[in-house]
Amino acid sequence: MKAQVVKGAIMVTAFVMIQTATDSIPECAQQISAISGISEVYSVAGDWDLIAVARVHKHEDLAEVIANKLSKIPGIRGTQTHIAFRAYSDHDLEAAFSLGLDD
Repeated sequence: MKAQVVKGAIMVTAFVMIQTATDSIPECAQQISAISGISEVYSVAGDWDLIAVARVHKHEDLAEVIANKLSKIPGIRGTQTHIAFRAYSDHDLEAAFSLGLDD
């Protein structure tokens, strides 16, 4: 398995889908982005209002970032977390989907 390495440390990455009160999306996004362990927050269309990317050193740290901080922000109505197993670069994707045919 290929793990993400940031500044010499292996990181655990999780994607957090977030539903908020309709009138508090920007405020929630700002508060989420200020949490240590959250690297990015996106406003999205569809069933979810925001998607946050958490990057921490240990799986246990996700509980602190998501359950103890993120989910307690006023205006957040629900979350769903997906933990990443593997990251693929463009090079890895080419190898994964290659049929072994040469050009």
